[in-house]
Amino acid sequence: MIELHAEQTRPLMKMLKEYTKGLKDVEVAAVQADLEKEDTWSLENVAQVEHRERNYMGMLKYKKEDEPELLRRLILKLNPNVASSLVPGLPAFVLFMCVRHTDYIDDDEKVISFLTNTIDKIEQVVREHHDDLDRVTLWLANTCRLLHTLKQYSGEKQFKKENTPRQNEHCLRNFDLSEYRQVFSDLAVWIYQTLIKLMENTIQPYIVAAVLNHEAFVGLKESKPGGLRGHSSSRDDETPERSLGSLMKAMTQFLLVLTQHAVDPELVYQIYRQVYYFLGASALNNLLIRKELCNWSKGTQIQCNLYHMEQWLRDNKLQDSGAGSSLEPIVQASQLLQARKTDADVDSVCDMCSKLTVPQIVQILNLYTPVDEFEERVPILFKRKIQQKLKERENTDTTFLMDLKFTFPVTFAFIPSKIILETIEVPEQLHINKLVSRC
Repeated sequence: MIELHAEQTRPLMKMLKEYTKGLKDVEVAAVQADLEKEDTWSLENVAQVEHRERNYMGMLKYKKEDEPELLRRLILKLNPNVASSLVPGLPAFVLFMCVRHTDYIDDDEKVISFLTNTIDKIEQVVREHHDDLDRVTLWLANTCRLLHTLKQYSGEKQFKKENTPRQNEHCLRNFDLSEYRQVFSDLAVWIYQTLIKLMENTIQPYIVAAVLNHEAFVGLKESKPGGLRGHSSSRDDETPERSLGSLMKAMTQFLLVLTQHAVDPELVYQIYRQVYYFLGASALNNLLIRKELCNWSKGTQIQCNLYHMEQWLRDNKLQDSGAGSSLEPIVQASQLLQARKTDADVDSVCDMCSKLTVPQIVQILNLYTPVDEFEERVPILFKRKIQQKLKERENTDTTFLMDLKFTFPVTFAFIPSKIILETIEVPEQLHINKLVSRC
Protein backbone atom coordinates (compact mmCIF):
# COMPACT_ATOMS: atom_id res chain seq x y z
CA MET A 1 0.00 0.00 0.00
CA ILE A 2 2.81 2.33 0.91
CA GLU A 3 4.67 1.50 -2.23
CA LEU A 4 1.54 2.21 -4.26
CA HIS A 5 1.14 5.61 -2.57
CA ALA A 6 4.77 6.47 -3.25
CA GLU A 7 4.40 5.66 -6.91
CA GLN A 8 1.32 7.88 -7.13
CA THR A 9 2.91 10.88 -5.35
CA ARG A 10 6.25 10.79 -7.17
CA PRO A 11 4.88 12.36 -10.39
CA LEU A 12 3.04 14.94 -8.34
CA MET A 13 6.22 15.94 -6.46
CA LYS A 14 8.09 16.23 -9.73
CA MET A 15 5.42 18.52 -11.12
CA LEU A 16 5.48 20.59 -7.91
CA LYS A 17 9.28 21.06 -8.15
CA GLU A 18 9.04 22.14 -11.75
CA TYR A 19 6.26 24.56 -10.90
CA THR A 20 8.21 25.99 -7.95
CA LYS A 21 11.29 26.39 -10.12
CA GLY A 22 9.16 28.21 -12.69
CA LEU A 23 7.93 30.61 -10.01
CA LYS A 24 11.49 31.36 -8.86
CA ASP A 25 12.59 32.11 -12.42
CA VAL A 26 9.71 34.53 -12.82
CA GLU A 27 10.53 36.22 -9.49
CA VAL A 28 14.22 36.49 -10.35
CA ALA A 29 13.38 37.93 -13.78
CA ALA A 30 11.03 40.41 -12.16
CA VAL A 31 13.63 41.42 -9.61
CA GLN A 32 16.25 41.79 -12.34
CA ALA A 33 13.85 43.86 -14.42
CA ASP A 34 13.21 46.10 -11.43
CA LEU A 35 16.92 46.52 -10.86
CA GLU A 36 17.57 47.33 -14.50
CA LYS A 37 14.72 49.80 -14.42
CA GLU A 38 16.17 51.39 -11.30
CA ASP A 39 19.62 51.61 -12.92
CA THR A 40 18.13 53.19 -16.00
CA TRP A 41 16.26 55.72 -13.87
CA SER A 42 19.44 56.59 -11.99
CA LEU A 43 21.43 57.10 -15.20
CA GLU A 44 18.69 59.20 -16.67
CA ASN A 45 18.63 61.40 -13.61
CA VAL A 46 22.41 61.83 -13.68
CA ALA A 47 22.34 62.82 -17.36
CA GLN A 48 19.63 65.37 -16.71
CA VAL A 49 21.45 67.19 -13.91
CA GLU A 50 22.00 70.79 -15.04
CA HIS A 51 24.81 72.81 -13.51
CA ARG A 52 24.18 76.47 -12.92
CA GLU A 53 26.19 78.77 -15.21
CA ARG A 54 29.25 79.97 -13.37
CA ASN A 55 29.07 83.59 -12.29
CA TYR A 56 32.48 84.97 -13.25
CA MET A 57 33.84 87.89 -11.28
CA GLY A 58 35.68 89.65 -14.10
CA MET A 59 39.15 88.78 -12.80
CA LEU A 60 42.14 86.84 -14.08
CA LYS A 61 44.28 84.85 -11.69
CA TYR A 62 47.96 84.31 -12.40
CA LYS A 63 50.93 82.90 -10.50
CA LYS A 64 53.61 85.31 -9.39
CA GLU A 65 56.28 83.27 -11.16
CA ASP A 66 54.30 83.54 -14.45
CA GLU A 67 54.25 87.35 -14.40
CA PRO A 68 57.34 87.89 -16.64
CA GLU A 69 56.12 85.48 -19.32
CA LEU A 70 52.57 86.86 -19.12
CA LEU A 71 53.73 90.43 -19.75
CA ARG A 72 56.19 89.33 -22.41
CA ARG A 73 53.45 87.66 -24.43
CA LEU A 74 50.79 90.28 -23.81
CA ILE A 75 52.97 93.35 -24.45
CA LEU A 76 56.33 92.66 -26.05
CA LYS A 77 55.21 89.93 -28.44
CA LEU A 78 51.69 91.10 -29.26
CA ASN A 79 51.26 91.47 -33.02
CA PRO A 80 49.42 94.70 -33.93
CA ASN A 81 47.51 92.88 -36.69
CA VAL A 82 46.24 90.38 -34.14
CA ALA A 83 45.35 93.11 -31.67
CA SER A 84 43.36 95.07 -34.26
CA SER A 85 41.19 92.00 -34.91
CA LEU A 86 40.18 91.68 -31.24
CA VAL A 87 37.92 93.68 -28.96
CA PRO A 88 39.27 97.27 -28.92
CA GLY A 89 41.47 97.76 -25.88
CA LEU A 90 41.48 94.05 -25.01
CA PRO A 91 45.13 93.99 -23.80
CA ALA A 92 44.31 96.85 -21.41
CA PHE A 93 41.25 95.01 -20.08
CA VAL A 94 43.28 91.83 -19.56
CA LEU A 95 45.93 93.77 -17.64
CA PHE A 96 43.29 95.37 -15.43
CA MET A 97 41.56 92.04 -14.77
CA CYS A 98 44.88 90.76 -13.44
CA VAL A 99 45.13 93.86 -11.25
CA ARG A 100 41.61 93.19 -9.96
CA HIS A 101 42.63 89.75 -8.73
CA THR A 102 45.58 91.17 -6.82
CA ASP A 103 43.14 93.63 -5.25
CA TYR A 104 40.72 90.77 -4.46
CA ILE A 105 43.39 88.82 -2.57
CA ASP A 106 44.80 92.09 -1.15
CA ASP A 107 48.38 91.39 -2.20
CA ASP A 108 50.23 94.73 -2.15
CA GLU A 109 53.54 93.28 -3.25
CA LYS A 110 52.00 91.47 -6.21
CA VAL A 111 50.12 94.51 -7.56
CA ILE A 112 53.15 96.79 -7.22
CA SER A 113 55.29 94.30 -9.12
CA PHE A 114 52.66 93.80 -11.81
CA LEU A 115 51.99 97.49 -12.47
CA THR A 116 55.67 98.47 -12.34
CA ASN A 117 56.65 95.77 -14.80
CA THR A 118 53.67 96.59 -17.03
CA ILE A 119 54.89 100.18 -17.31
CA ASP A 120 58.45 99.01 -18.02
CA LYS A 121 57.33 96.58 -20.74
CA ILE A 122 55.12 99.15 -22.49
CA GLU A 123 57.98 101.63 -22.48
CA GLN A 124 60.34 98.95 -23.78
CA VAL A 125 58.14 97.91 -26.69
CA VAL A 126 57.62 101.54 -27.77
CA ARG A 127 61.34 102.31 -27.58
CA GLU A 128 62.28 99.22 -29.55
CA HIS A 129 59.64 99.94 -32.23
CA HIS A 130 59.60 103.76 -32.22
CA ASP A 131 59.50 103.75 -36.03
CA ASP A 132 56.61 101.25 -36.26
CA LEU A 133 53.38 103.22 -36.69
CA ASP A 134 51.14 100.26 -35.87
CA ARG A 135 52.91 99.21 -32.70
CA VAL A 136 53.29 102.72 -31.28
CA THR A 137 49.63 103.43 -32.02
CA LEU A 138 48.57 100.12 -30.46
CA TRP A 139 50.20 100.98 -27.15
CA LEU A 140 49.05 104.58 -27.16
CA ALA A 141 45.48 103.29 -27.47
CA ASN A 142 45.90 100.60 -24.81
CA THR A 143 47.76 102.79 -22.35
CA CYS A 144 44.93 105.31 -22.58
CA ARG A 145 42.32 102.56 -22.19
CA LEU A 146 44.13 101.17 -19.13
CA LEU A 147 44.23 104.70 -17.70
CA HIS A 148 40.48 105.10 -18.30
CA THR A 149 39.80 101.67 -16.76
CA LEU A 150 41.85 102.41 -13.64
CA LYS A 151 39.68 105.50 -13.21
CA GLN A 152 36.38 103.82 -14.05
CA TYR A 153 36.88 101.08 -11.45
CA SER A 154 38.65 103.17 -8.83
CA GLY A 155 35.48 103.53 -6.81
CA GLU A 156 35.72 107.32 -6.98
CA LYS A 157 32.34 108.97 -7.40
CA GLN A 158 33.34 111.21 -10.31
CA PHE A 159 34.31 108.17 -12.42
CA LYS A 160 31.29 105.98 -11.52
CA LYS A 161 28.55 108.14 -13.00
CA GLU A 162 28.08 106.08 -16.16
CA ASN A 163 28.75 102.66 -14.62
CA THR A 164 26.09 99.97 -14.49
CA PRO A 165 25.38 98.38 -11.05
CA ARG A 166 27.37 95.34 -12.14
CA GLN A 167 30.35 97.50 -13.15
CA ASN A 168 30.28 99.18 -9.76
CA GLU A 169 30.58 95.73 -8.17
CA HIS A 170 33.88 95.36 -10.03
CA CYS A 171 35.45 98.45 -8.46
CA LEU A 172 38.68 98.02 -6.54
CA ARG A 173 38.13 97.47 -2.83
CA ASN A 174 41.57 97.47 -1.25
CA PHE A 175 43.95 99.53 -3.39
CA ASP A 176 44.16 103.23 -4.19
CA LEU A 177 46.02 103.34 -7.49
CA SER A 178 45.72 107.09 -8.12
CA GLU A 179 49.51 107.51 -8.10
CA TYR A 180 49.85 104.80 -10.74
CA ARG A 181 47.20 106.55 -12.82
CA GLN A 182 49.48 109.58 -12.97
CA VAL A 183 52.37 107.40 -14.07
CA PHE A 184 50.26 105.85 -16.85
CA SER A 185 49.14 109.34 -17.88
CA ASP A 186 52.78 110.45 -18.17
CA LEU A 187 53.56 107.27 -20.10
CA ALA A 188 50.68 108.01 -22.52
CA VAL A 189 52.03 111.55 -23.09
CA TRP A 190 55.45 110.13 -23.93
CA ILE A 191 53.96 107.58 -26.37
CA TYR A 192 51.87 110.36 -27.94
CA GLN A 193 55.00 112.44 -28.50
CA THR A 194 56.75 109.41 -29.98
CA LEU A 195 53.85 108.92 -32.39
CA ILE A 196 53.81 112.59 -33.40
CA LYS A 197 57.55 112.50 -34.09
CA LEU A 198 57.10 109.38 -36.21
CA MET A 199 54.34 111.03 -38.24
CA GLU A 200 56.33 114.23 -38.71
CA ASN A 201 59.36 112.30 -39.94
CA THR A 202 57.12 110.46 -42.37
CA ILE A 203 55.60 113.56 -44.00
CA GLN A 204 58.62 115.87 -43.80
CA PRO A 205 60.07 114.82 -47.21
CA TYR A 206 56.71 115.57 -48.90
CA ILE A 207 55.95 119.03 -47.54
CA VAL A 208 57.83 121.37 -49.87
CA ALA A 209 56.92 119.47 -53.04
CA ALA A 210 53.30 118.90 -52.02
CA VAL A 211 52.46 122.32 -50.56
CA LEU A 212 54.81 124.78 -52.26
CA ASN A 213 55.71 123.17 -55.59
CA HIS A 214 52.70 121.02 -56.47
CA GLU A 215 50.82 122.33 -59.48
CA ALA A 216 47.20 121.81 -58.54
CA PHE A 217 45.53 123.62 -61.45
CA VAL A 218 45.38 121.52 -64.58
CA GLY A 219 46.58 123.60 -67.53
CA LEU A 220 48.00 126.41 -65.39
CA LYS A 221 51.71 126.55 -66.02
CA GLU A 222 53.90 127.61 -63.18
CA SER A 223 55.71 130.86 -63.91
CA LYS A 224 59.19 131.44 -62.61
CA PRO A 225 60.92 134.73 -61.98
CA GLY A 226 64.04 135.88 -63.79
CA GLY A 227 66.69 133.27 -64.43
CA LEU A 228 64.52 130.42 -63.15
CA ARG A 229 62.19 130.38 -66.11
CA GLY A 230 64.09 127.70 -67.95
CA HIS A 231 63.76 125.20 -65.12
CA SER A 232 61.12 122.49 -65.08
CA SER A 233 58.34 122.70 -62.51
CA SER A 234 57.75 120.11 -59.81
CA ARG A 235 54.59 118.68 -61.24
CA ASP A 236 52.61 115.83 -59.76
CA ASP A 237 53.26 113.39 -62.60
CA GLU A 238 56.98 114.22 -62.62
CA THR A 239 57.55 113.56 -58.94
CA PRO A 240 54.84 111.10 -57.85
CA GLU A 241 56.77 110.13 -54.73
CA ARG A 242 56.69 113.76 -53.59
CA SER A 243 53.25 114.84 -54.76
CA LEU A 244 50.31 116.29 -52.87
CA GLY A 245 48.57 112.98 -53.43
CA SER A 246 51.42 111.16 -51.67
CA LEU A 247 51.13 113.50 -48.68
CA MET A 248 47.38 112.94 -48.45
CA LYS A 249 47.93 109.20 -48.79
CA ALA A 250 50.21 109.32 -45.75
CA MET A 251 47.56 111.26 -43.82
CA THR A 252 44.96 108.65 -44.77
CA GLN A 253 47.24 105.82 -43.68
CA PHE A 254 47.72 107.51 -40.31
CA LEU A 255 43.96 107.73 -39.86
CA LEU A 256 43.45 104.11 -40.87
CA VAL A 257 45.91 102.87 -38.23
CA LEU A 258 44.46 105.17 -35.55
CA THR A 259 40.99 103.82 -36.33
CA GLN A 260 42.06 100.17 -36.42
CA HIS A 261 43.46 100.43 -32.90
CA ALA A 262 40.49 102.47 -31.63
CA VAL A 263 42.42 105.53 -30.50
CA ASP A 264 40.08 107.90 -28.64
CA PRO A 265 38.39 110.30 -31.13
CA GLU A 266 39.38 113.34 -29.08
CA LEU A 267 42.99 112.18 -29.17
CA VAL A 268 42.80 111.72 -32.96
CA TYR A 269 41.75 115.38 -33.16
CA GLN A 270 44.80 116.43 -31.16
CA ILE A 271 47.12 114.31 -33.29
CA TYR A 272 45.98 115.92 -36.55
CA ARG A 273 46.06 119.39 -35.06
CA GLN A 274 49.70 118.83 -34.13
CA VAL A 275 50.70 117.20 -37.44
CA TYR A 276 49.02 119.95 -39.47
CA TYR A 277 50.83 122.57 -37.41
CA PHE A 278 54.17 120.95 -38.27
CA LEU A 279 53.19 120.75 -41.91
CA GLY A 280 52.12 124.40 -42.12
CA ALA A 281 55.11 125.66 -40.15
CA SER A 282 57.56 123.74 -42.32
CA ALA A 283 55.96 125.10 -45.49
CA LEU A 284 56.02 128.70 -44.22
CA ASN A 285 59.65 128.48 -43.10
CA ASN A 286 60.65 127.30 -46.58
CA LEU A 287 58.62 130.05 -48.21
CA LEU A 288 60.38 132.70 -46.11
CA ILE A 289 63.81 131.80 -47.47
CA ARG A 290 62.98 131.08 -51.11
CA LYS A 291 62.60 134.08 -53.38
CA GLU A 292 61.34 132.01 -56.31
CA LEU A 293 58.24 131.05 -54.31
CA CYS A 294 57.18 134.63 -53.59
CA ASN A 295 54.98 135.69 -56.49
CA TRP A 296 51.30 135.90 -57.35
CA SER A 297 51.21 132.64 -59.30
CA LYS A 298 52.82 130.70 -56.47
CA GLY A 299 50.44 132.23 -53.97
CA THR A 300 47.51 130.92 -56.01
CA GLN A 301 49.00 127.42 -56.28
CA ILE A 302 49.86 127.22 -52.59
CA GLN A 303 46.39 128.33 -51.55
CA CYS A 304 44.84 125.70 -53.80
CA ASN A 305 47.06 122.96 -52.36
CA LEU A 306 46.13 124.03 -48.84
CA TYR A 307 42.46 123.95 -49.81
CA HIS A 308 42.84 120.27 -50.75
CA MET A 309 44.37 119.58 -47.34
CA GLU A 310 41.48 121.33 -45.60
CA GLN A 311 39.00 119.43 -47.77
CA TRP A 312 40.64 116.18 -46.69
CA LEU A 313 39.85 117.11 -43.10
CA ARG A 314 36.21 117.70 -43.98
CA ASP A 315 35.99 114.45 -45.94
CA ASN A 316 37.27 112.55 -42.91
CA LYS A 317 35.12 114.43 -40.37
CA LEU A 318 38.14 116.11 -38.78
CA GLN A 319 37.12 119.67 -39.57
CA ASP A 320 36.45 120.36 -35.86
CA SER A 321 39.87 119.12 -34.77
CA GLY A 322 41.57 122.51 -35.02
CA ALA A 323 43.92 121.14 -37.67
CA GLY A 324 42.67 123.64 -40.22
CA SER A 325 43.45 126.52 -37.88
CA SER A 326 47.01 125.21 -37.58
CA LEU A 327 47.47 126.05 -41.26
CA GLU A 328 46.44 129.69 -40.91
CA PRO A 329 49.96 131.21 -41.04
CA ILE A 330 50.83 129.57 -44.38
CA VAL A 331 47.30 130.24 -45.70
CA GLN A 332 47.67 133.94 -44.89
CA ALA A 333 51.11 133.98 -46.50
CA SER A 334 49.60 132.64 -49.73
CA GLN A 335 46.89 135.31 -49.54
CA LEU A 336 49.50 138.01 -48.99
CA LEU A 337 51.24 136.95 -52.20
CA GLN A 338 47.98 137.41 -54.09
CA ALA A 339 46.81 140.63 -52.41
CA ARG A 340 46.90 144.06 -54.04
CA LYS A 341 49.73 146.15 -52.67
CA THR A 342 48.73 149.79 -52.90
CA ASP A 343 48.49 152.47 -50.24
CA ALA A 344 44.74 151.90 -50.07
CA ASP A 345 45.30 148.24 -49.15
CA VAL A 346 47.54 148.76 -46.12
CA ASP A 347 44.81 148.28 -43.49
CA SER A 348 43.22 145.26 -45.20
CA VAL A 349 46.59 143.56 -45.68
CA CYS A 350 47.51 144.01 -42.02
CA ASP A 351 44.12 142.68 -40.90
CA MET A 352 44.40 139.72 -43.27
CA CYS A 353 47.80 138.70 -41.86
CA SER A 354 46.77 138.37 -38.19
CA LYS A 355 48.58 135.03 -37.77
CA LEU A 356 51.84 136.22 -39.31
CA THR A 357 54.48 138.12 -37.34
CA VAL A 358 55.83 141.49 -38.45
CA PRO A 359 59.21 140.04 -39.59
CA GLN A 360 57.38 137.37 -41.61
CA ILE A 361 55.15 139.90 -43.38
CA VAL A 362 58.06 142.20 -44.15
CA GLN A 363 60.17 139.29 -45.43
CA ILE A 364 57.48 138.09 -47.82
CA LEU A 365 57.03 141.62 -49.18
CA ASN A 366 60.79 142.01 -49.60
CA LEU A 367 61.08 138.67 -51.42
CA TYR A 368 58.08 139.29 -53.63
CA THR A 369 59.24 139.15 -57.24
CA PRO A 370 56.91 139.72 -60.23
CA VAL A 371 57.00 136.94 -62.81
CA ASP A 372 55.84 139.00 -65.81
CA GLU A 373 55.55 142.57 -67.05
CA PHE A 374 51.96 142.93 -65.86
CA GLU A 375 52.99 142.84 -62.21
CA GLU A 376 54.81 145.54 -60.33
CA ARG A 377 57.30 145.23 -57.54
CA VAL A 378 56.06 146.11 -54.10
CA PRO A 379 56.51 149.89 -53.65
CA ILE A 380 58.96 150.83 -50.91
CA LEU A 381 56.44 153.33 -49.53
CA PHE A 382 53.86 150.55 -49.19
CA LYS A 383 56.34 148.47 -47.19
CA ARG A 384 57.04 151.38 -44.87
CA LYS A 385 53.35 152.02 -44.30
CA ILE A 386 52.79 148.34 -43.57
CA GLN A 387 55.59 148.35 -40.98
CA GLN A 388 54.23 151.52 -39.41
CA LYS A 389 50.74 150.03 -39.21
CA LEU A 390 52.01 146.77 -37.74
CA LYS A 391 53.67 148.66 -34.89
CA GLU A 392 50.19 149.38 -33.59
CA ARG A 393 49.66 145.70 -32.85
CA GLU A 394 49.47 144.64 -29.23
CA ASN A 395 52.08 142.10 -28.14
CA THR A 396 54.14 142.44 -31.32
CA ASP A 397 55.80 139.10 -32.06
CA THR A 398 59.28 139.37 -33.55
CA THR A 399 59.60 135.68 -34.43
CA PHE A 400 60.89 135.03 -37.92
CA LEU A 401 60.86 131.24 -38.45
CA MET A 402 58.12 129.16 -36.84
CA ASP A 403 59.13 126.73 -34.10
CA LEU A 404 58.94 123.22 -35.58
CA LYS A 405 59.31 121.71 -32.11
CA PHE A 406 56.30 123.50 -30.67
CA THR A 407 53.67 121.14 -29.29
CA PHE A 408 50.13 121.78 -28.14
CA PRO A 409 49.34 120.47 -24.65
CA VAL A 410 47.86 116.97 -24.89
CA THR A 411 44.96 115.87 -22.68
CA PHE A 412 43.26 112.50 -22.18
CA ALA A 413 39.56 113.04 -21.64
CA PHE A 414 38.04 110.28 -19.47
CA ILE A 415 36.07 107.82 -21.63
CA PRO A 416 34.45 104.95 -19.67
CA SER A 417 33.72 101.64 -21.37
CA LYS A 418 30.34 99.88 -21.58
CA ILE A 419 32.04 96.47 -21.63
CA ILE A 420 31.32 94.26 -18.59
CA LEU A 421 34.56 92.69 -17.39
CA GLU A 422 33.02 89.30 -16.64
CA THR A 423 32.00 88.93 -20.31
CA ILE A 424 35.56 89.24 -21.57
CA GLU A 425 37.10 86.04 -22.89
CA VAL A 426 40.85 85.63 -23.33
CA PRO A 427 41.33 84.62 -26.97
CA GLU A 428 43.81 81.99 -28.02
CA GLN A 429 45.63 84.54 -30.18
CA LEU A 430 47.11 86.14 -27.04
CA HIS A 431 48.81 82.85 -26.07
CA ILE A 432 48.34 83.47 -22.34
CA ASN A 433 45.54 81.02 -21.53
CA LYS A 434 47.95 78.69 -19.72
CA LEU A 435 49.22 81.57 -17.62
CA VAL A 436 45.89 82.98 -16.43
CA SER A 437 42.61 81.51 -15.21
CA ARG A 438 39.26 83.24 -15.28
CA CYS A 439 37.58 83.69 -11.93
